[in-house]
Amino acid sequence: MELKIAGIRRQCSYSPNHIENDTLLLLKTAEELTSMGVDVTIYNEEDVPNTKFQEIIIFSMAQGVKANEKLDTMIGEGKMIINLPRSVLNCHRANMVKILLEKGIPFPQSYIVDVLGSDNIHFDQFGSSKMWIKRGDVHAEHREDVTLCFSEEEKKSILKEFGRRGINKAVLQEHVEGDVVKFYSINHYQLFHWYYLNGMNHTKFDQVQLKRLADLSADALGLEIYGGDAVISTDGEITLIDVNDWPSFAPIRDEASKHIAKLIYHKAVDYVGKNSN
Repeated sequence: MELKIAGIRRQCSYSPNHIENDTLLLLKTAEELTSMGVDVTIYNEEDVPNTKFQEIIIFSMAQGVKANEKLDTMIGEGKMIINLPRSVLNCHRANMVKILLEKGIPFPQSYIVDVLGSDNIHFDQFGSSKMWIKRGDVHAEHREDVTLCFSEEEKKSILKEFGRRGINKAVLQEHVEGDVVKFYSINHYQLFHWYYLNGMNHTKFDQVQLKRLADLSADALGLEIYGGDAVISTDGEITLIDVNDWPSFAPIRDEASKHIAKLIYHKAVDYVGKNSN
């Protein structure tokens, strides 16, 4: 079966400090698909709104609203897209917070606020001066987009800076103490890799439970290829603090690209087979 598949490279502004890693994963996945006999064409996220795709199967690292809204309309035209555009938009932070809290996933207390009304916000939700302030849409474009704040002056300054940059929503989030672990996964699949991001205590925890919570979160958001971060408290309790669509898989790029390519290939063959008549 001859397959033609499109891959969409993430816009550079959505890959702060990871431009090369994100691109390398995309290209390595395309290389693996090519070795399976697939004809792969790579497009840039910025070009998606004005591109008419001939390919039926698309794997996409795009994160922006414009590209994903266009990709979402293409599903109605018979395209299969991994990850689903709606799942990517679900990962925009304000959406993710609502979804994960509604699903009962262990997640920090979080409040979504309007940046334009930040002068009237009181920062006493968590009984501590320490809190995270995070932009409410894409995960980050600048270092300040995810900031641990202490003083009220600092908090208001961050929100005003968001407003100047056209960011309308922000998330105020409780700070959870413990070791931070980063994980990479394919939903309900054998690939799952984690490591300590700041292993101060190296507290023992249930790794099977971490994978279970990660997959539950991916289910809630609609993701197939995903990653995230969790905090392990001193008593081993796991709290997810972030889930994101299609991370760089940088520590295991070669292994991950093989698994991702196989997933795309098998789903593509199945999809084309079912829709060939």
